[in-house]
Amino acid sequence: MSAFPERTTREEVELGSTLQPKFGPDGLIPCITQDHATGEVLMFAFMNAESLQLTLDSGKATYWSRSRSKLWMKGEESGNVQLVREVRTDCDQDVILIKVEQSGPANASCHNGYKSCFYRKLVDPKANDYVLETTTEPLFDPKQVYKK
Repeated sequence: MSAFPERTTREEVELGSTLQPKFGPDGLIPCITQDHATGEVLMFAFMNAESLQLTLDSGKATYWSRSRSKLWMKGEESGNVQLVREVRTDCDQDVILIKVEQSGPANASCHNGYKSCFYRKLVDPKANDYVLETTTEPLFDPKQVYKK
């Protein structure tokens, strides 16, 4: 049972002033995380009702890991915590956007050591070779940080 209000009319969901998130059949809602100061997209993850509520209550980004089937607060292992500065939703409230301030030793959001999980780009989108280019340098060594 979600602590969030039940979804009401389409008009209220799309134009009203009450958060009525639409969780999918799996209980999850997509979440885009963006740097509050620069607007850079840092990562994409999922939240369930519990992780969204924990995020709102604690002010620290908390997500649902589909691969591990558990909650995880960003930075619980690396120390690179995301402090929530703003929470938004799209027009039909089926996506969450959080704007965060990175805080921690490397100020990185990616488990591979990069500031953003979007550290690669397709070199030539019209070519059929699908070559990716890394566009930035890592900020930390994940082998040292995660000891795995």
